[in-house]
Amino acid sequence: MMPDNPTIALIGPGAIGTTIAAALHEVGRTPTVCGRTAYEQLELRYKGGNIVVPGPVLTDPTETQNTFDLVFVAVKSTQIEAIAPWLSALCSAKTVVCVLQNGVEQKALIEPYLSGCPVLPAVVWFPAQREPDASVWLRAKARLTLPDTQATELVVKALRGTLCSVEVSSDFTSIAWRKLLQNAAAGLMVLTGRRAGMFARADITELALAYLRECLEVARAEGAVLSDDVPQDIIDVFRRYPADQGTSILVDRLAGQPLEWDCRNGVIQRCAQTRGIPTPIGDLIVPLLAAASDGPG
Repeated sequence: MMPDNPTIALIGPGAIGTTIAAALHEVGRTPTVCGRTAYEQLELRYKGGNIVVPGPVLTDPTETQNTFDLVFVAVKSTQIEAIAPWLSALCSAKTVVCVLQNGVEQKALIEPYLSGCPVLPAVVWFPAQREPDASVWLRAKARLTLPDTQATELVVKALRGTLCSVEVSSDFTSIAWRKLLQNAAAGLMVLTGRRAGMFARADITELALAYLRECLEVARAEGAVLSDDVPQDIIDVFRRYPADQGTSILVDRLAGQPLEWDCRNGVIQRCAQTRGIPTPIGDLIVPLLAAASDGPG
């Protein structure tokens, strides 16, 4: 039986993590927040106002005395190994771990660091960006999609009545791959150093559509039910964004940080190779993203 008032922790108070923490705090379900920096508070700005989550952010997992019913993981896929001590400290065998992370391999990546507790992948559908003062700007409505499982009930309870809506899907595979294709196309921003406005260019649109059609074939081979319209729909999404809107992988590139190239682009190439599907554009994009992230040079 899922508890009605679950105890909640959150690992990673970045843009996505701060949004979730603020959503919970606003309705009186303030989570325990864990991260690398002992922020005295977290601040979310959005169209409806500001939410300030009191700190401090915990930075030492050895000082954590209790496990939690629900743990949100809001770090990048490149940081999973680094948070392993937090996972050990916060999770019991009954803890539901909800992974707010890009890609379609969340369970496979995080399960080796857990002791058998349920892992719930989530698709994150909102643009949030960290500002120079460490506050977070939520640029659109916050929304998550979760698979239809028993563990999902706990996340639905936790986020009920908050600024972050939750949708439950019986075909999570299709939705996760749909979002992955959008993230894959956003990798072109890294290679150009440009934001969403670049998709107004006809040549960029042509390239992105060709790449997305490659990715669509792989997604279908992996069980996703997606229409032929998806590539154009994704381009239309980018074109509706403000011209100055970026993406998390571009932010990391500009900051010289490791990139989530493998969980956003590399995974598509790997799945294609396993199934014998040619991806000539992906075979060019992936090594360029990998070199931009990992070097050398």
